[in-house]
Amino acid sequence: MIDRRHRLSISRQAKLIGISRGSVYYRPKPVSAVDLALMRQIDELHLEHPFMGSRMLRDQLNRKGFEVGRKHVKTLMRKMGIEALYSKPSTSKRHPNHTIFPYLLRGKDIKRADQVWALDTTYIPMAKGYVYLTAVVDWASRKVLAAKIAITLEAAHAVDVLQEAFSRHGKPEIVNTDQGSQFTAGEFVQKVKDHGCKLSMDGRGAWRDNIFVERLWKTVKYERVYLYAYDSVAEARSSIMQYLDWYNRSRPHSRLNKKTPDEAYGMMLPALTLAA
Repeated sequence: MIDRRHRLSISRQAKLIGISRGSVYYRPKPVSAVDLALMRQIDELHLEHPFMGSRMLRDQLNRKGFEVGRKHVKTLMRKMGIEALYSKPSTSKRHPNHTIFPYLLRGKDIKRADQVWALDTTYIPMAKGYVYLTAVVDWASRKVLAAKIAITLEAAHAVDVLQEAFSRHGKPEIVNTDQGSQFTAGEFVQKVKDHGCKLSMDGRGAWRDNIFVERLWKTVKYERVYLYAYDSVAEARSSIMQYLDWYNRSRPHSRLNKKTPDEAYGMMLPALTLAA
């Protein structure tokens, strides 16, 4: 795909085919079997107890027989892209070029399809490595509008999956994300603005803002990911995308009056959209 001998620069070639330059130069770093086992345990503990920070996770891992310190747990959490979910003051220094937007959904009645879309990224364990799953979800209907498996946490992947959702489903009033660097990056923010949408961001580590998408990740992992030991990125991508398609078409939700996300999404579309 990328020809390193071509007269066009690597950066220009990457831009023309729609990938980031970082993806071209990225080389996966080997992860030890011990760290992979630790990351799998951290992932499961985080799904069940999202309020756990590095100290409590360390204690739980020690009880399970893993000899690991808090600093290493923090390093693995950073690599996985997760943090404890609870209300706390933001004490971290933000990137000067990354703007944090206010949370717009508090007290908002969300009952229509394409009223609010939520984006998030989660860690996906494999037999000998890991990947990241980013998805766009319609808030009211729970329908997964677009998704992408990638090997890095880059803004380019968030932009790609959002653009896919725009192309397939139009645009929402509000796009809601957490404060992950892939969502605060200028290229992602600009993509949202270019489509005339408002951008809303969860409070840093605030459980009440993240709980909706966290439930989706828990469903995906327990009903599909944890049942398989994926040997390759291609295998993980095929299996998870197949599951998400089934999830939309065939998995009823109690909060949707036993309707599937596809059924709920169709019923919740604004009348003007249906008429068109």
